[in-house]
Amino acid sequence: MTTLETENRFPCGQCGASLRFTPGQGSLTCEYCGFVQDVPEVSDDARAQALATLDLHTALAERLSPEAMEVTRVSHCDTCGAEVQFDPNIHAAECPFCASPVVADTGTHRHIKPQALLPFKLGRDAAQAKMRDWLKGLWFAPNGLAKYARETGKLNGLYLPYWAFDADTKTRYTGQRGTHYYVTVGSGKNKRTERRTRWTRASGRVARDFTDVLVVASEALPRQNLRALEPWTLSDLTPYAADYLSGFRAEGYTVDLGPGYTIGQERMADVIRGDIRRDIGGDEQRIDTMHTDYADERFKHILLPIWMAAYRYKGKSYRFIVNGQSGRVQGERPYSVWKIMFAVTLALAFAAGVYYVAEMGG
Repeated sequence: MTTLETENRFPCGQCGASLRFTPGQGSLTCEYCGFVQDVPEVSDDARAQALATLDLHTALAERLSPEAMEVTRVSHCDTCGAEVQFDPNIHAAECPFCASPVVADTGTHRHIKPQALLPFKLGRDAAQAKMRDWLKGLWFAPNGLAKYARETGKLNGLYLPYWAFDADTKTRYTGQRGTHYYVTVGSGKNKRTERRTRWTRASGRVARDFTDVLVVASEALPRQNLRALEPWTLSDLTPYAADYLSGFRAEGYTVDLGPGYTIGQERMADVIRGDIRRDIGGDEQRIDTMHTDYADERFKHILLPIWMAAYRYKGKSYRFIVNGQSGRVQGERPYSVWKIMFAVTLALAFAAGVYYVAEMGG
């Protein structure tokens, strides 16, 4: 993000209209006269410096250098909590996350500056096609919803804020290893083999170094839907430049660094539990305790691209989200009670028919 939306606009060298970043091409294009302007290349040294991680505890103590901070002007949506940049000349607009009316906020906010971003690879038309394909699979969605979303659901290009965390971890654990064995029980016709489990105590240590554990720094969209958009190819990260935002919007982070790292540690803990289970071995595992020490904790603040359609159907807001890099689609949808009842009735009728045929055949 930049201090004012106007800094994300670049005049066309031929006609003076605003240039727009062209997904997948690394250039800015004028939609009126076709003029193309390349995004300036970045030297290897500048790239390495921009993508370098920052010390987590220095940031939490608010001791980052002034160069790592910025002041932004954003509009706050009271409905979903999003903070999005709008043109400063616009005093009322529609929130791209929930389609609710938003009144422009004239306040300023001090934030950690984005260091890098993933430029859009997928254009609006390609993202629209991905969304249409996804809509075809919504069997139990109301017919009116799918029609409404297809015909009026305009996709907006947005950059979402993320924290990317690094940490070296060492974990001590205690648990139990389960080993299966089989016994024969009963006699005669009741003779059978049963599986049982023998449990023995286990303890040990596991270590894992984490890199780029992603945590979305926004509460405007369901976290589970955004997780389902992964993976992202972070090797394509490029140093932040306003050129890439030309024609797009960027949301300011609403999940601060500390709470974000807590979520990141939860994601790390899920992976560590898998490491412990493999270390315990056996056929089954129980984890009784785990104590993790963290070292060299660092982070980056990055922006990732999505295409999104927010629409209102019968008084409620729904969203479609398309990964602007890979084209993965996620979304919210209501269910048609009538369609579900019809499917259940059809299934019961089919089951009754099968039963009738079987009885007649008997």
